[in-house]
Amino acid sequence: MRNTMLLTTGSALALIFTAAGSPAFATDPDAALAAMKSQVFSTGPNGEKASPASGVALTADELAKVKARHATAALVFHYGGNDWSNAQEVALKATFAAEGIDVIATTDAGFKPEKQVADLETVMAKKPDIIVSIPVDAVATAAAYKAVADKGVKLVFMDNVPKGFTAGKEYVSSVSADNYGNGVAAAHLMAKALKGKGEIGLVFHAADFFVTRQRYDGFKKTIQEDYPDIKIVEEQGIGGPDFSGDAEKAAGAILTAHPRVNAIWAVWDVPAEGVMSAARAAGRDDLVVINEDLGENVAIAMAKGEFIKGLASQRPYDQGVAEATLAAYALIGKPAPAYVALPAAPITRDTLLAGWKEIYHQPPTDKIVRSFK
Repeated sequence: MRNTMLLTTGSALALIFTAAGSPAFATDPDAALAAMKSQVFSTGPNGEKASPASGVALTADELAKVKARHATAALVFHYGGNDWSNAQEVALKATFAAEGIDVIATTDAGFKPEKQVADLETVMAKKPDIIVSIPVDAVATAAAYKAVADKGVKLVFMDNVPKGFTAGKEYVSSVSADNYGNGVAAAHLMAKALKGKGEIGLVFHAADFFVTRQRYDGFKKTIQEDYPDIKIVEEQGIGGPDFSGDAEKAAGAILTAHPRVNAIWAVWDVPAEGVMSAARAAGRDDLVVINEDLGENVAIAMAKGEFIKGLASQRPYDQGVAEATLAAYALIGKPAPAYVALPAAPITRDTLLAGWKEIYHQPPTDKIVRSFK
């Protein structure tokens, strides 16, 4: 005999099954995911309410004023070569070109604070009007960014902001995905894949990095509060810069200590690749992997039906467009919102092809398409 209670939690229908052994759904995953399409859960680095990216735009007259400046810009990345950074770079360069702004430098810090500080010094020798950047470490790089701001360079940040900085003072604005919301979405995707019951491990980013902490907090809180029959049995932190290799070791430790673990959450797609490698080495082809961010390698695995059963993606191309537009605001003295965020994008195998096009503004790669066959 099973008793079923129906509750309403926000916009998601709650199902709580009370029979022994039945999953205790505090939230229906499908309803919760559907309700997230227009929501932003995150607040900014200083607690700012998120402004929508859809509201960031220039009028024709404003665009003409920006073009008349013949400004220059530099892109200072935390690390490059991944799908997220590549999409940001493409969007930033395309938008700056449309604004008549010349991109004179692009750097890759390899996720090392000291390298990023050196990159900033090198870039400043070129005297850019604008720098768009994502700090590797909010504390270790703060002085270097302060020196940039003191020289009047317009700073726009992706995701992370140096410690002690205030929007409208040291920098123009920060632009991010809804990373807390992505963590929430990943938790609902995990519950959906496990049918509300199981043991899981977490591979998180063990660094002072604002947005990856938001993902972790959003995922863990949602699992603990909404899905009581999903138990987090172990957590392993990774530091990088070899994020795939570090995640492989972390996931291997989880699988050794908990051979019955059903699933592992990975903080973004590159660590998820390491988790998949660990699962293969352990002979765990049945392991469910849920991660943040849509990269080509996890998309291929998802298309093949291997490991990746869901992911919550950022929108890096749209972020890049917003960042370049906000930089143009600063050139003409147009007031900018302190914090701009884009909604989470939950993706499953059924929505992968359309999701790729939505996220990257281009068709899925041939490797992804062929993997469905």
